[in-house]
Amino acid sequence: MKNEKDIDKLIKESLNAEEAEFYQDLDQQGVFKMWFDLYKGKLGRWAILVTFIQLVFTVLAFWVGYKFFTVEGTELLLRYGGGMFIAILFVQMLKLWHWMQMDKNSILREVKRLEFQVAVLMEKKDK
Repeated sequence: MKNEKDIDKLIKESLNAEEAEFYQDLDQQGVFKMWFDLYKGKLGRWAILVTFIQLVFTVLAFWVGYKFFTVEGTELLLRYGGGMFIAILFVQMLKLWHWMQMDKNSILREVKRLEFQVAVLMEKKDK
């Protein structure tokens, strides 16, 4: 960890203001920032669509869950229970898609950070 801090310090010292700002933007982000960043870029419209579908299935899961606890009769109980199970499964899978996209964006940010560090160190070495 100490070597990483030393390299970061060395890189920051050798950057101009614009490059330092770019390097700072590549740093780790919080969960909410990563979540809102899903709605930007190439997959932004897909993220909006997936969020809308997820909201629909969440409402459906609550409605079917309410029906599950208020219905009488074994057959209806099984139908509403199965519907609730399927709706919750859809919500979980869509949530997993969001988390995988956030993880992918985080990995891409780290790769860009490493590329930037290598480029700066190579430039410094050439001088």
